[in-house]
Amino acid sequence: MKIYHCLAEDGRRYYGQLHGEDRGLLEVWEGDIFTTWRPTDAVVKIARLLSPLPLPPNIFALGLSYRKHAEETGIEAAPEPIVFMKASTSVIGPEEAILLPDAGPTKVDYEGELAVVIGRRGKNIPLAEAMDYVLGYTCANDVSARDWQFERQQGQWVRGKSFDSFCPLGPCLTTRDELPHPNRLAIRTVLNDQVVQDASTSGMIHDIASIVSNLSKSLTLLPGTVILTGTPEGVGFTRTPPLFLREGDRIAVMIEGIGVLANPVRAERMEA
Repeated sequence: MKIYHCLAEDGRRYYGQLHGEDRGLLEVWEGDIFTTWRPTDAVVKIARLLSPLPLPPNIFALGLSYRKHAEETGIEAAPEPIVFMKASTSVIGPEEAILLPDAGPTKVDYEGELAVVIGRRGKNIPLAEAMDYVLGYTCANDVSARDWQFERQQGQWVRGKSFDSFCPLGPCLTTRDELPHPNRLAIRTVLNDQVVQDASTSGMIHDIASIVSNLSKSLTLLPGTVILTGTPEGVGFTRTPPLFLREGDRIAVMIEGIGVLANPVRAERMEA
């Protein structure tokens, strides 16, 4: 099942499913996608799609989780997942603009990723039960200001990955039952008309169940928690010459079984 979150033409927000083949209409649900929900008879016109998780309680992200990406950076992959966090205020939805921050980054990079959405509260989750805690998956772009990440913050990653608009999510949440093999999905990132990442989630060092179980050790995962599972090879800062996002660009992350998450790139304009 594909769960969409939209702003309708009546100015209200709704969750639901697309109405048949008409991508402009949404069949509205009542209830909570993490507990109980039911379909209604209401159908609304979609003004625009929103992030399936507008304000996650936590966003955890993995670094160097694909072996080939670790190789292209020249950094040896660690036996334990490398985990950092992104601010929940960095989340945007499909077609919202990624903002090149007025705070100064000039080396803003893309990272197409598969995102896992946790469906129920869990802590110290056994590996054999880990997938029971997954509600579903969505596309993500772990936008990263490399100069803040590596230079201005001396290797401390959080700020360079947490500027407003640095966590696009969407276009929908595909439930776990519809993607029974998340560790072999095609993933591709396209910058303008150039394919910059073209890989499979089979290249991940740790599978989804291992990531969820490991992350839950002595740490509570709440419903709605988003886990970005890392990016494959092809990011901009490892290229010669480097390839960074510029105003006017359009970046799209495509994942098999989920869809296309596309965002324009704009320079942030500070208000007077």
